[in-house]
Amino acid sequence: MTSELNDLATRLRDLHTPGTPLLLPNVWDAGTATVVVEAGYPALATASASIAAMLGYPDHEGAPVDEMLAAAGRVIRAVQVPVTVDAEAGYGLPAGDLVERLIAIGAAGCNLEDSAIGGKGLVSVGDQAKRIADVRSAATEAGVDLVINARVDVFTGGAQPADVLDEALERGTRYLEAGADCIYPIMVASEDAISALVSGLAGPINANCLPGGPSLGRLAELGVARVSFGPMPYITALDAVKRMAGRILAHEDPYGS
Repeated sequence: MTSELNDLATRLRDLHTPGTPLLLPNVWDAGTATVVVEAGYPALATASASIAAMLGYPDHEGAPVDEMLAAAGRVIRAVQVPVTVDAEAGYGLPAGDLVERLIAIGAAGCNLEDSAIGGKGLVSVGDQAKRIADVRSAATEAGVDLVINARVDVFTGGAQPADVLDEALERGTRYLEAGADCIYPIMVASEDAISALVSGLAGPINANCLPGGPSLGRLAELGVARVSFGPMPYITALDAVKRMAGRILAHEDPYGS
């Protein structure tokens, strides 16, 4: 299993190409995983918000870790491509336990966010860098080259990009030094900030494709190496169900556009 996981991790890491980003329409169950792979995507990412909502829990580690990882495991079992798992803030697990559980479900990579558990504030840069280093060390000891996508959450909560850019660069630098493979400044939509992060950090950048934000083509031009969609595919799917349910209730064609 270790050899197979390392092959998947290598494939995932190699897909991070600045200017030709890895596109990850985040999935939440075996069905969506299968559909996305059949569409031609070479790797998958789960979305914690989508999985938590599917399970009936709030985001920000509101769902039990056993249920979250079991759902991610079902995604992984359904496909033959590398899957990176949104592990939120690590569920309060020691690094070794978290890595052991990610390996057990077959994850090739993971997201680790620097928001505190429950989404209340940010972990200090030093504590988060140590956390990443501990996860990298635990993965190395287990013989698995886990791809760590380190989330930088300073742009959330309505912060102005110019006000938090220096902190984002500091956090990104420290996380890469600690062993992260990619930096994920979640929710940043400013082209200037994205460009500064791409040029200022010595590692690949994961951006979001947000409504009203830079297009996929523009994100590629800015040099990002990975693009995530977070809960947007889940929200889009629910909107489709809502429209169909409304048409059925109104005795209209449920399959109409």
